[in-house]
Amino acid sequence: MAGKTLFDKVWDAYVVDEIKDGPSVVYIDKHLIHEVTSPQAFAGIEKRGLKVFRPENTVATPDHNIPTIDQHLEIRDQLSRFQVNKLTENCDRHGITLYGLNHPFQGIVHVIGPELGITQPGMTMVCGDSHTSTHGAFGSVAFGIGTSEVEMVLATQCILQPKPKKMRINIEGKLSTGVSAKDIILYVISKISTSGGTGHFIEFAGSAIRGLSMEGRMTVCNMSIESGARGGLIAPDETTFEYIKGREFAPKGGDYDAAVEKWKKLKTDEDAVFDKEFNFDATDIEPMITYGTNPGMGAKIKDNIPHESEIEKSELNSYQKSLKYMGFQAGDKITGKPVDYVFVGSCTNGRIEDLRVVAEFVKGKKKAENITAWIVPGSKQVEKQAKQEGITEVLEEAGFKLRQPGCSACLAMNDDKIPEGKLAVATSNRNFEGRQGPGSRTMLASPLTAAAIAVTGTIVDPKTML
Repeated sequence: MAGKTLFDKVWDAYVVDEIKDGPSVVYIDKHLIHEVTSPQAFAGIEKRGLKVFRPENTVATPDHNIPTIDQHLEIRDQLSRFQVNKLTENCDRHGITLYGLNHPFQGIVHVIGPELGITQPGMTMVCGDSHTSTHGAFGSVAFGIGTSEVEMVLATQCILQPKPKKMRINIEGKLSTGVSAKDIILYVISKISTSGGTGHFIEFAGSAIRGLSMEGRMTVCNMSIESGARGGLIAPDETTFEYIKGREFAPKGGDYDAAVEKWKKLKTDEDAVFDKEFNFDATDIEPMITYGTNPGMGAKIKDNIPHESEIEKSELNSYQKSLKYMGFQAGDKITGKPVDYVFVGSCTNGRIEDLRVVAEFVKGKKKAENITAWIVPGSKQVEKQAKQEGITEVLEEAGFKLRQPGCSACLAMNDDKIPEGKLAVATSNRNFEGRQGPGSRTMLASPLTAAAIAVTGTIVDPKTML
């Protein structure tokens, strides 16, 4: 019998029942909720006269809709205020742990899970948010679910899911200076396309992946779903165990040692078979940026926008439409284009390491006159650490302002919207039409690239400035 993949080991351990020719019933360890996809789910269980089955397995925080300035004041936007208040009421009524606005643990749901030690290897985790795949960086099976499924998990702590196929993406070699985890994942999606991962769970492996910090691994897994995959995961190792150690809800003392012994077994067997496998060379990865309106339309910053002849026939229509929307021409040089906004934040790149990269680059420099820069920490803990480390001070001296934690301009469900027609370089995960505000134009890049662009005011390859 062939060996098991890491994904198989975790998934199979949580299957409660199999429906003949149908989905599996999978038990869920941790359910993360926020203000946008939970109100209808709570209303649904209450309508059926049900209670939350295991409230201690659910953790809540507001993040999508909240303002990132003046969080001590009442939320001005009526819908946002309603949703945040509803989350508070629902959590109170059902005995769910809530890290509300201004709580020291509040933040973007996929930032606080790992930093609080809630996310641990070998777990099953879900959230009514597509970027739940972030938690897979710890060797857990984590994926986004819809509102009706949020209701199902609240009511039963289980979910109905067909078992995905398995893919492995190996990246071997050493990354060159100025190349980060964000560049890895933008490179991978540009190679396999936004549908290349459809129906699969991706395991990221190889020396370049093992060389990443935990925060880098989270960035890679966070955007695995932009390839159409159900989620991404990385086998836990010493880097993982060290990161978890001592965190608020991590196992302590002897329990931690016992947990590590268990976590060490979470790896793909030598003879395990994947449905699909890709191999990439780390030395071919350069600082990347997107030029279109999906995360697969990415290129090396030093290159030009591809010509029609380089585009797959099936992609041609969306390629032409996206260039028209972005106001770009086929074959254009990417560098030198003037930029209006720079946004550093989101569940992809709003962690302390991301802010450190930006601060280190802009120290002693000033942001360009034409740039409006929003630097949004992923959580209250990140915000606090940025102050303690002097990052806030460095950013302010360079003309940037650190805002308060939230999803912010990643999805513009709040006050942080990029104005129509303006071009933003963002460290977030999606560059769809109007994603950051009606008519806004978005190019995705790494925090280092964003910092270099904020200083020069135009698209620039950060390698030329290191």
